[in-house]
Amino acid sequence: MNGPEIQLTFAPELRLFLSADRRRPGAAVITDGVSTLGHVVESLGVPLTEVGRLCVDGRPVPVSHVPAAGESVEVEAVTRPQEVPGAPLRFLLDVHLGTLARRLRLLGVDAAYESEDLGDPALAALSAAEQRVLLSRDRGLLRRREIWAGGYVYSDRPDEQLRDVLSRFAPRLAPWSRCTACNGPLQDADKDAVREHLEHGTRRTYDVFAQCAACGRVYWRGAHHARLQAIVESAVSEFGAAAV
Repeated sequence: MNGPEIQLTFAPELRLFLSADRRRPGAAVITDGVSTLGHVVESLGVPLTEVGRLCVDGRPVPVSHVPAAGESVEVEAVTRPQEVPGAPLRFLLDVHLGTLARRLRLLGVDAAYESEDLGDPALAALSAAEQRVLLSRDRGLLRRREIWAGGYVYSDRPDEQLRDVLSRFAPRLAPWSRCTACNGPLQDADKDAVREHLEHGTRRTYDVFAQCAACGRVYWRGAHHARLQAIVESAVSEFGAAAV
């Protein structure tokens, strides 16, 4: 680019997206004189899904603002909890976030996920068609214009990923109400009604069951329940559960 020079200061949370020479406050950027401020920010590596207010010389401006020479721009991170237009709040996760998807479902959060890679165009189109917040660690995917809404997942550790999403979007939690395999709703199931799905040892040991209304998978408080209960209790303690 060869045009007006502006100074850009990014919020600390956003600096991981930037090259080293852009991270210092007031770093100079040469623009082309016609691109919007939103385009300039994204061209530096920061997805607009992660950007809150844009301020030029202390006054808020839209992403469509075309910066002029000498302007000082502050790029803020999204405010938490972040309000997302439309209801209810629903998510779509890319192929690399399977564990996060299962943990969100465990907490009763609507989290669509496919174990096969649908490709960026299909994911973006699905986000728009179903009005789902697209969660990803792929910056390029989050820059696609057609997505409904999006959020960058900052950590590669499932525990930290879950806390990040819950603190950012504050979804309604309803633990044990959703199938972790397919995202369908769970309903109480009579032991005799699901007997054919159970191994002999399970039939002998357990009496309380739930079944997915969508895929038919049966759930009970088996060997992994204590670990799952710990995840649920930690999330509910910090972020609260929906009133019944």
